[in-house]
Amino acid sequence: MGRRRKTREVALQFLYQLDLHSEDDPGRHEAEFWSRHPVDEETRVFGDALVRGTKANQGKIDQIIAQSAEHWDLERMAVVDRNILRLAVYELLWTEDVPPKVAINEAIEIAKKFGTKESSRFINGLLDRIHKELRPTS
Repeated sequence: MGRRRKTREVALQFLYQLDLHSEDDPGRHEAEFWSRHPVDEETRVFGDALVRGTKANQGKIDQIIAQSAEHWDLERMAVVDRNILRLAVYELLWTEDVPPKVAINEAIEIAKKFGTKESSRFINGLLDRIHKELRPTS
């Protein structure tokens, strides 16, 4: 497993924790979280950027997911799936150094590890739709 995938997995865990506690500010919990998940500096910087970027854009991200997830309320989605989607949508739409196919594939692989049996198909379908609708030329 590559460093970036590991970082995405740790970022997912942080987002999951924040979601369960209805927290919007990762800064209040960073020191405690990273003390429980020790990583090298480069991994931590990338992980912080993913978490902060996802949380900063969460309102727009949630709106995009809700519009693309026909017949699914965001609140009814599994917490893991919801946060994998948030992280991947952030990477798809707000980062320029991650190709869309990489962001989607990473989300699918993480869903296979942390989600249910159906999570990877669900996430793949939603992210494919979001990518085609919002980044059609890439």
